[in-house]
Amino acid sequence: MMTRSQQGRANRLTRPSIAVAAAVAVTAGVVAAAPDAKTAAVAGPKLSLIAASKSVTLDSWKEEPGVYLDLGTYLTSEKGAFEFKVTRKSYKDPVVASQIIRNGKKTTTKALPAGLVKDFSGLPGFMTVDVVDAAGKSVLKKTESFCPNNASGRVRPDAPANSKYPQSCPSNPFTLGSVWGVENGWAANTYAGYYSQPVQLAAGTYTAKISVTKKYRDLFGIANKPQSVKVTVRERSWEGEEGGSGGAAAKVASSSLHAGHGGHAGHQAAADPAPSGHAGHGAPARTDAPAAATTGAGATFNVGHGPYPPAPPALPWALKKQAAEKRGGKDSFGAQGFSAARVGDRAGQTDGSRQAPGAQPNAKRPTGKAAVPDVPKPDLRSLPAYGITVSDGYEDVPGKDYLAFSANVWNAGPAKLVVDGFRSPGKELMDAYQYFYDAKGKQVGYTPTGTMEWDPRPGHEHWHFTDFASYRLLKADQKETVRSGKEAFCLANTDAVDYTVKNANWHPGNTDLSTACGQENSISVREVLDVGSGDTYTQDLPGQSFDITDLPNGTYYIQVLANPENRLKETNHKNNSALRKVVLGGKKGARTVKVPAHHLVNAN
Repeated sequence: MMTRSQQGRANRLTRPSIAVAAAVAVTAGVVAAAPDAKTAAVAGPKLSLIAASKSVTLDSWKEEPGVYLDLGTYLTSEKGAFEFKVTRKSYKDPVVASQIIRNGKKTTTKALPAGLVKDFSGLPGFMTVDVVDAAGKSVLKKTESFCPNNASGRVRPDAPANSKYPQSCPSNPFTLGSVWGVENGWAANTYAGYYSQPVQLAAGTYTAKISVTKKYRDLFGIANKPQSVKVTVRERSWEGEEGGSGGAAAKVASSSLHAGHGGHAGHQAAADPAPSGHAGHGAPARTDAPAAATTGAGATFNVGHGPYPPAPPALPWALKKQAAEKRGGKDSFGAQGFSAARVGDRAGQTDGSRQAPGAQPNAKRPTGKAAVPDVPKPDLRSLPAYGITVSDGYEDVPGKDYLAFSANVWNAGPAKLVVDGFRSPGKELMDAYQYFYDAKGKQVGYTPTGTMEWDPRPGHEHWHFTDFASYRLLKADQKETVRSGKEAFCLANTDAVDYTVKNANWHPGNTDLSTACGQENSISVREVLDVGSGDTYTQDLPGQSFDITDLPNGTYYIQVLANPENRLKETNHKNNSALRKVVLGGKKGARTVKVPAHHLVNAN
């Protein structure tokens, strides 16, 4: 994931993106086949696999080999929501998942088999896809996971107007808790999006058979009713396409299909979970899965900060169909009754394309005596460093070795962190204030808490809250510091770290830099870190990362320390530090780093 400092540079390197999708509004109920006697006996909502269209056309670009199998299939949930709570007690403990079944005022919990769910990206091995060519020969068989939080819409008009569940499944390796769900009367796209690798299919026609695997049919009472979709693969090239020299129009079209996961083009990630030191300074290692371009969707999309790919909005192929395809009052999606509308979050539709609005600061700086009342406060905690790699300083400081990493500070609650900055006319710094609220959301106190500063560097160009976190490289004794740094932050809710904590906000605002950080001429700005969310910041440029050029080989620890000066008022100052072990090796100019697993989390 590209860093803030890389944004301006990367914007010049990546192709522009445009939203080309239309959203789905369901105008008629979906009638699914009744499950057999065996599945009917299983408690829980009624789940059905449906296909939005009987046929799809997928593009294979010569410049980006591979086809993404976005086949437009959905899982519908009726007679209740399809809901899960996914947690781990600590990084020493495995991930456990439970289905939450609500029947009126009665709520029951059904633990999923141990080891079935290993991370927070969704239900693994949920779908099978079998593809045969025109001659009936099998050319592809694969399984894919399913994130219940994927892009979705209502399947009947009396369903809840909005889904209460988060917009995607987290991708941060140090996630602690998540909530998944398909709202009652809604359908969630089964396509795995960014988590899915492209497949090799030659231009031609195929038939894809999509089905839910037997273990999940038995577990959740899903009828064995596979869906069949005709697939046309067409080969295209950026060169020679109409619309401009060099195939510019085709590049834009391709980019719009493959961007889809972040509001800032310069923030697109290299999808390799262990990116090289140059990740983010050129084209992505692989393209995004097909989806409409988003502009900083939910917190779980990890927009613009860390090295890991954002979780997929996974807009289904059906959303990309145009309203012009409707014929004679009956649209081309067939008997399911889908019709094209517009892209975006609204009543009955969440597709991951929204830009969460920035929080508005108070009209004036606070007056009266500053006070810290006895009300709930935030609890800032650090995650262990990740995305750890060695870089060479790029063109900025060539010939040196730097240890780059990503750091995340999150808020365990029970209250959100709210910081306003106010600028006196002509002053370079803003005065920052932390606010406190009672149980009804009324502001009942404030305290001065340092400053905010404008960062004019290309790729930044926003207001940073100072003294939010510091980073230290410690010797093997975990005490003596050999390198240190302090970074000002623009606070944004980029990662859903634990949505199971008290008062966690599953739909936070301030999810991307453009809404959270203000402009150079801003007179005031509000930055918020909501309960359950964290902000990932990648330290990978000289001045941010650690200079390890002359350090001896051996064991070290990266320390991420939240609120280092204790200027922010929080419930607990004793859990602000996190350590990550690293082992440096190699020679000057070719240093290496090994990153041992952090208990059960084996991600560098």
